[in-house]
Amino acid sequence: MAATGSEKQGATAYYVSTPIYYVNDAPHLGHAYTTVAGDVLTRWHRQRGEKVWYLTGTDEHGQKIMRTAEANNVTPQAWADKLVEEAWKPLWEHLNIAHDDFIRTTEKRHTDRVQEFVQDLYDKDEIYKGGYEGPYCVGCEEYKLPGDLLDGEGEFAGQKLCPIHKKPVELLKEENYFFKLSAYGPKLLEFYVANPDFIQPESARNEIVNFVEQGLQDLSISRSTFDWGVPVPWDDKHVIYVWIDALLNYATAVGYGANQEKFDGTFPANVHLIGKDILRFHAVIWPAMLMAQGLPLPGKVVANGWLMVGGEKMSKSNLTGIKPQDLTSHFGVDAYRWYFLRAIAYGSDGSFSWEDFSARYTSELANDYGNLASRVAAMVGKYFGGALPEATAAGDAERAVREGLAKAVATADRKIGEELDFQSGILAVFDFVKQVNGYITEQEPWKVAKDTTPEGQARLATILYTAAESLRGVAVLLNAVMPETSQRLWESLGAEESLGALADQKVQDAGVWGTLPAGATVTKGAVLFPRLEEKPA
Repeated sequence: MAATGSEKQGATAYYVSTPIYYVNDAPHLGHAYTTVAGDVLTRWHRQRGEKVWYLTGTDEHGQKIMRTAEANNVTPQAWADKLVEEAWKPLWEHLNIAHDDFIRTTEKRHTDRVQEFVQDLYDKDEIYKGGYEGPYCVGCEEYKLPGDLLDGEGEFAGQKLCPIHKKPVELLKEENYFFKLSAYGPKLLEFYVANPDFIQPESARNEIVNFVEQGLQDLSISRSTFDWGVPVPWDDKHVIYVWIDALLNYATAVGYGANQEKFDGTFPANVHLIGKDILRFHAVIWPAMLMAQGLPLPGKVVANGWLMVGGEKMSKSNLTGIKPQDLTSHFGVDAYRWYFLRAIAYGSDGSFSWEDFSARYTSELANDYGNLASRVAAMVGKYFGGALPEATAAGDAERAVREGLAKAVATADRKIGEELDFQSGILAVFDFVKQVNGYITEQEPWKVAKDTTPEGQARLATILYTAAESLRGVAVLLNAVMPETSQRLWESLGAEESLGALADQKVQDAGVWGTLPAGATVTKGAVLFPRLEEKPA
C-alpha cells in the first residue's frame, strides 16, 4: 500500500498546497477563500514550531488561456505574465498570504520535469496512442461524460451544457496519447479503504468512491489541435494535457527530478486544498499518476464548498465574481480573512452577503473583541498608570477564566490544526472572548476601583491582570487568522518588549497562565476594529 503525506518517512515539512489557478482572468473571492484557508492552516502549524511549506501558483497552459489571450490580442505568455504580476501576486501580498513558493507552469523548472515524468510513464508502458471523440468543456479543460451534461434552455436550447460553467460543450475528435487510468481503479479503492480520511469531507469521499466503483476509463493525456502547452517529449505534434501538466506542480515545486534532498524532505503534501469542482482530478487522477510512478500519495485532499451569491456559484463566467479588494477596502484585510472562515463551515457551500458580513463585524469583532481590548487597556492606564499590575487576589472567578483559556487553546488547536474545521476553532476563541467580557461585567472593576484599601486595590489589580493575560492568549490564538490585528494587540499589551515577537509564541503555550509579566507597559492604541462607515455605492 502506498504511503501518504501523513506517513512521511524522514520528512519534516508540513506541506500544504492550494490549486494552481487559471490565469484567464483576475482572482475573485472563491480563489481567495481557499488561499486564505491554506495561509491560516500553515501559519497555525508554524506557531506549533513545525517546519512548514506552503505552495500556491498559477496554471498557464491550455486552450482556455490561449483563447483568452487571443481575445485580448496578445500571446498566451504575455497574457499570463501580465495577470500574474498585476493581479495574482499583488492580491496575495495584499491579503498577507505567507506562501513559501509561487509556481508558474510556464517556468522551466516545471516544464522540464513534466516532460521527464511523462516520458518515464511512456517508457514504463503506462501510456499508449489512440483516438478520442467526446464532449469537451474548455472552461474545465476536461472531456465530460454524457451523463454529466445539462440540457440547454433559452439561447442554448438543443445544446448540451457543462454542469459547472453552464455553457455549451464542444464535440472534439482527435488523436491522443492515453494514460492507463482504468488499471488503477481497484488500487484506488483499496487505498481509499485503508485511508478513510484521504478525501474530505465525507460527502466528497462518497462521491469519489462511487465514481471509481463504476469503472474508470483511460485518460487522454495529450492534445493535438493546439500548441499552447508542454510538448510531448517523444512526439512534438502533441502537447501534454493541461491537467497532467498542472497536477505535477505539487512535485516539481518541491524539487522533483532536480533537488532530491528537498523533495524527500517535503513531498508528498500533507494537505491539498481544492475546490470541489476539481475533486476528481486530485482524488483519482493525481494519486493514480503517483502510483504509476511509485511515489507516495498525499495525506489529505480537502474539498471546500462553493461561495454562493444569489444562489449561483461565485465565478467570472456566472458574472458573480467579486474582487476581494471590494471588501477589504471597507472591512479591512484581517476582518476579511476572519469572516469567510468564521461564517462558512469549511467543506460546505456558503452564501455571502454584505449585510451578514457587516452584522458579524459589528457584533463579534468591534463589540466583543475590539471593545474588550480597548476597555482593558483604558482601565490599566487609568488605575495603574499603564503598568500591568500583579495578580495577588485570585479566586474562583479567575480560575474559571484560566480554565476557559486552556479549553479554547485545546479546542482551537484540534479544530484548526488537525481537523481543518476553521469555523469551530475560531468560534472556540470567540467564546472565550465572550467569557472574559462576562467576567469583567460581573467583577465590575470600575466599582472595585473605588475601594482604596490594600485589599480593594489587590482585587482590582487581579481583575485587570486576568483580563490582560486573557488577551495575550487571544492574540496568539488569532494570529494565524488576523495577523495585523494580533500584532497591534500584542504591542499594546507590552508583550513585544517583555515576551518577544508574536510569531515566536507557540500555540500550545497560549494557555500557559501568567506568561505576561507584571509591570509590562499597556497602552491604548488605535481601535482594533473601527466603526464601519456607510456601505459604499
